[in-house]
Amino acid sequence: MAVATTASIAAGPVTAETGIDLDNKVVTIGAFTPVTGPVPFYAVLTHAAEAYFKRLNESAEVDGWTFNYVTKDDGYDPARSVAVARSLVEDDGIFALSAPIGTATNVAVLPYAKEAGVPIIGPVGGSSQFFEVPAVFPLLPDYGWSAASAAEYAANGLGHTKIALLWENDELGKSAKRGFDLVMGDLGLEPAESIAFDVKTTSFSAHIRRIQNSDAETVLLYGSNANLAAALKAADLQGADVAWFAPFFTADPSTLKLAGDLLEGVYFSSWLLPVSSEEPEVKAYRDAIAEHFPNDPIGVLGLNGWSNAALFHKGFELLLASEDEITRDNLVKAMNTMTDAAVGGARGVTFSAEDHRGTRQEGIIQYKDGDFVLVRDFQPYPDIAFNAADTGE
Repeated sequence: MAVATTASIAAGPVTAETGIDLDNKVVTIGAFTPVTGPVPFYAVLTHAAEAYFKRLNESAEVDGWTFNYVTKDDGYDPARSVAVARSLVEDDGIFALSAPIGTATNVAVLPYAKEAGVPIIGPVGGSSQFFEVPAVFPLLPDYGWSAASAAEYAANGLGHTKIALLWENDELGKSAKRGFDLVMGDLGLEPAESIAFDVKTTSFSAHIRRIQNSDAETVLLYGSNANLAAALKAADLQGADVAWFAPFFTADPSTLKLAGDLLEGVYFSSWLLPVSSEEPEVKAYRDAIAEHFPNDPIGVLGLNGWSNAALFHKGFELLLASEDEITRDNLVKAMNTMTDAAVGGARGVTFSAEDHRGTRQEGIIQYKDGDFVLVRDFQPYPDIAFNAADTGE
């Protein structure tokens, strides 16, 4: 499936480089996305990216340039993702990949993208490999940085010293554990508990008993929204009175559907503003989805896709402002000048040729009185975790 978000292009354009039509001021970019396969609901991410470029085209605010955004289904199959990326480059002539979906799928595409010289701007996935490739610019942070921010806020913001971690036994949870352990050591605190669980876990009764026995005041849970809801239900049944923290992607109405009133008071360390924020970039996301994809939920998944699309827009504006020739190499050069930028729902986004850790700050969101609200403004990640992730420790 291919989706183009600009009008048809006149024949015989003057092209500076593949994907650039100078006569008509059109740049063609693309993404692979799981329309079919195990996670078709991730289409919400791509819809939000499409809505971003539709809004941009309608406004003509980028010096009259429009964005032809082509997306193709990869079924969330890494092997297919490589084939789709090749088709986007060789058949559709894209200038760059923008907001392609998936961690494993983007990792699989890295060797081909490097061979073809195609930048990947805003891969929607979390992998430390993305920070190491010169032509890849990720927004999503390492989960270890996020867990470190949450633990630091629990200690310094809430005054808690007995902090426990429930972590999914995969790369998501292991990353969170690395950052948690580092910041707890830096704070001079011992974890009250550190308990691994399988992603398919539906009963947290035994885990909560251990939490209760540890006298924990705060529990960080790094897993899915279904895991969080199940843990909250077990804690409620056992009368566990603790503060809860969870990752950014669970600060979403889909979690509320699973947890109901038990979500009240839960904190989320998030690199994205709350979806209810009145900041212009977030309000524009809500308005564009209501206009272009009215059946899609307004939530953190969509804001994630929107923000990753915004990253290409910001980079392309920097390229135009540089007055350099519009080439892929110069796009990479321009991206590396981005400093402390507001990008969709993200803040403080910075890249340099030596450092592609784009998102460098998180806020603390809390669900209270029926809404997700920002209770601590964006601050840099704790150095002990942020710099350790950079060196691979």
